[in-house]
Amino acid sequence: MCQLAIVEAFAELCDTRRAAGQRHQQALCLALFTLAVAAGNRGFLAIGDWLRAYHSELVALFQPPKDRLPSYSTIRRSLLRLDYRDYSACLSQFFGIEALPGETIAVDGKVLRGSYEVISDDSGIDSHPAIMLVSAYIVERGLILGPYEVDSKTNEITALPAFIEQMALKGVVFAFDAISTPKNGTDHH
Repeated sequence: MCQLAIVEAFAELCDTRRAAGQRHQQALCLALFTLAVAAGNRGFLAIGDWLRAYHSELVALFQPPKDRLPSYSTIRRSLLRLDYRDYSACLSQFFGIEALPGETIAVDGKVLRGSYEVISDDSGIDSHPAIMLVSAYIVERGLILGPYEVDSKTNEITALPAFIEQMALKGVVFAFDAISTPKNGTDHH
């Protein structure tokens, strides 16, 4: 397989998938996911449509073994146990994105679109919780810094201090939406 820079960006990430039955490198799955999302695809079904629509171009570009690309479900499984901080760090390093002193960082939390909670008694269906991320946006340059995955047992508000500490930025201004402000039962105007 051809080692494009976007594939190399994810090559060092720990692959937590089961080794049995693996046909595709995790780095290829993450590169395709990143490109599909950058192309405007939202959700795994849309990513599957994108993979089919551009199959021959993607095979020519990535040169995967046996000319086979991973399916959208293989890409989804690659993301399920992935440490999003590591993914984010690879992406930020690949694009060279970091906040500069004096810039404004807007912070917001969202449930990752298409990652809705699935709980089933059917052993053939993988159960998984919805994925909540806190993301940071550099207002002046319109760039997104790496997302921070919120532990499924908590929420955006309690995750913000750890997210800010992880970023360890000096001289930047943070802007939060109203949901991020603690409520103490008093109404201040």
